[in-house]
Amino acid sequence: MIDVQQRRAADAWFLDHGLPAVLRPGRLVRRLWPRSAPALAAFAVFMANSAVVVLVTGKYTINIEGEPTRTEWFVLGLLVLVLPLASLVGWLVSRISTVQGRTIAAAVALVAAITGGIIGGPSHLVVADLIFEGIVIAAILALTASGLGSIMSWTARTTLSHLVAIGSLMVRALPVLLLTFLVFFNSPVWLMAGVVTRPRMWLAILLLSLIAAAFVVAVTVDRFKPVLAAPDATAGRNEQLADTPFADMPDPSAPQDLSRAERLNVMFVLAVSQLAHILVVAIVIALIFFVLGLILLSPEVLAAWTRNGSSDGEVLGMTIPVPQALIHVTMFLGALTFMYVSAKAAGDGEYRTQFLDPLSDDLRLTLVARGRYRAAIPAR
Repeated sequence: MIDVQQRRAADAWFLDHGLPAVLRPGRLVRRLWPRSAPALAAFAVFMANSAVVVLVTGKYTINIEGEPTRTEWFVLGLLVLVLPLASLVGWLVSRISTVQGRTIAAAVALVAAITGGIIGGPSHLVVADLIFEGIVIAAILALTASGLGSIMSWTARTTLSHLVAIGSLMVRALPVLLLTFLVFFNSPVWLMAGVVTRPRMWLAILLLSLIAAAFVVAVTVDRFKPVLAAPDATAGRNEQLADTPFADMPDPSAPQDLSRAERLNVMFVLAVSQLAHILVVAIVIALIFFVLGLILLSPEVLAAWTRNGSSDGEVLGMTIPVPQALIHVTMFLGALTFMYVSAKAAGDGEYRTQFLDPLSDDLRLTLVARGRYRAAIPAR
């Protein structure tokens, strides 16, 4: 048997790796409040940002048409920085190692979020803002208790970690970059982007994304199904587990097959890891074309390509001085890149060697840790 601290460390290890299904029943609802602290802190940053915008502009909606004023530039800066800042604050809170520290951080975040909602929430009705905040906080607690929060957190960390390895995949994505150049300088595409509605654009992106996900899921199942069928491969893993809570746990006396929930959890994590890697490339290419559009799109070019399309666009219900057609073209090119690179990576031998092989080795190590955890902590 293992002590309480070692068990908590083992639980945290699996949650950090996005595998809540491995935990014994009842473990996910333990220490729910401190475990929700990072998400609550990130939400507090968004509510504080909303309060600052309301205090600066005196309005509850953002509507910037034409040339922005100095105040409107400041508001645009807040909108650009809020997501990175919220991510940073959430990450800093996640680094707090003590339960007491996280509990305090969660309480502070709750007070900050409620204060921000009262001062300047999404609407001018304080009661409606407080109801909205209550729903968001309840959703955060529910996601944490179900284990989905740990998967989402792991996905975010994985996506950021792939930024350092983006170079090699970007090189292999150059053919699609040349293809998207042809799409970008195509006036019928701009005409379509200027008149299509946002819901229709999202449907098109969803279709391309589903095609990309189908490629990745098919490759994941074929590649890793044999690994999941042999979860007892323990040779040479002791050194790799030396600095983990499983170092002193014995290996199980007999192989333990994964449950259906564990298999789905593992396959989901493996597929998301690959999709996150490809998504980073798609986002970078989309941003390249977005900046290129800001440079090249003069009022005359925009009028010619979109037949006098609007020079303003909408993002999350906010009107900003960026052409709607440019926003739609950027979204479409990002989705096109995402689909192309997913299909290319599915049959790329170099991609398998550089990315899938290390992923397979990490999976084997995780399965060894899971076997030791299951053997040391009996089901109740």
